Amino acid sequence: MEKVLALLGRLLLTVLFLFSGVMKIPNFSGTQQYMAAAGMPLTALFLVAAIIIEIVGAALIMIGFKTKWAALALFVFMIPTTLIFHTNLADQIQMIMFMKNLSIMGGLLLVAAYGAGDWSLDAKGKK
Repeated sequence: MEKVLALLGRLLLTVLFLFSGVMKIPNFSGTQQYMAAAGMPLTALFLVAAIIIEIVGAALIMIGFKTKWAALALFVFMIPTTLIFHTNLADQIQMIMFMKNLSIMGGLLLVAAYGAGDWSLDAKGKK
């Protein structure tokens, strides 16, 4: 059961990143405008970086390859994302988004600490 739960946990934790990264591509200019409205400079550069980090990081965790590093990369990515876009804590929706991000960051730290589990490419490399 532990193998199934670890795999399911990895998939559920990262589906949001995969979806978010992919959906930024067809809405590139809209996402750039959102970032600029939040005061971000170099929006095209940061947006391309966000797309790559979200898609590649999610995919690596999903398949369980270099899982600890991918989890740490997504964790670090979440720090400025949370602080830039979700700090208007007087707005209840932003408070929820802030807390959601903290929860996701906690999950990523668990993956970074304990790895992907037995059903992963990382585990196959140890055998």
